[in-house]
Amino acid sequence: MLRQSAIPGAALAVIFLSSMLGFIVDRLIFHPEPGADLRPEQVGVTGEDAFIVTGDGVLIHSFFLPHAGATRAILFLHGNAGNASHRLPNAAELMKLGNHVLLLDYRGYGLSQGRPDEAGLYLDARAGLAHLTDAIGIPEDRIVVFGRSLGGAVAVDLVQDRKVAGLILESTFPSIAALAGRMLLGPFARALSDRFDAETKIARLRAPLLFFHGDRDEVVAYDLGKQLFRAAPDPKAFETIRGAGHNDTLEVGGAAYFERIRAFLEEVAPR
Repeated sequence: MLRQSAIPGAALAVIFLSSMLGFIVDRLIFHPEPGADLRPEQVGVTGEDAFIVTGDGVLIHSFFLPHAGATRAILFLHGNAGNASHRLPNAAELMKLGNHVLLLDYRGYGLSQGRPDEAGLYLDARAGLAHLTDAIGIPEDRIVVFGRSLGGAVAVDLVQDRKVAGLILESTFPSIAALAGRMLLGPFARALSDRFDAETKIARLRAPLLFFHGDRDEVVAYDLGKQLFRAAPDPKAFETIRGAGHNDTLEVGGAAYFERIRAFLEEVAPR
């Protein structure tokens, strides 16, 4: 009797520990901020709020920045902290390159409903892409997905089974497990092996790839970005932003950074 009752107890303990680990990891990964601290007009562009219903019924917010006469679009998937409004200056510069831009607030971020989790973010990205194709009327092969940091892992998941024009990854990691090993969380790496596993998924991509990474990135080490690049299929290119950390790639990269993006866009989806 003692032996039989110990088995369910052990199973419950494993389930409890797994659940707690998942909760802790989510708290480490997601740092959403509510609201919108900037509006498009504050960064000198015209834009509008677009509210989108995801496949599981969550209402999420995005900023849509239209460009007159544009025939291609960028889906911008941001990193793990803040909200979409904090990326409006970046999105505005991308719009000025001749693109419509849809800047997504994940569930639980900004003006979006719900709570963030990995599966939910993947659904949010799919809803954003569908909004560009169905509501805005941009063909999928005229859309470039831009994923920054955590957004890069979300972008890889999205693009692995879609025929988009291209994918830009900036400061992106191979997986949460790879990051955990660098953050003295090595003992948990095996339990995290399937969390935001961009390295496995990226091998299935067929879209042209452009990588950016700062060589002084203090959050996602430069060599982790190179590791993800090595796992990616051709065609691909890797651009090192000399002297840039994790959060200052735009400022350090300057005009050359946006010129490289412009050249990539014209290559994969010419105007």
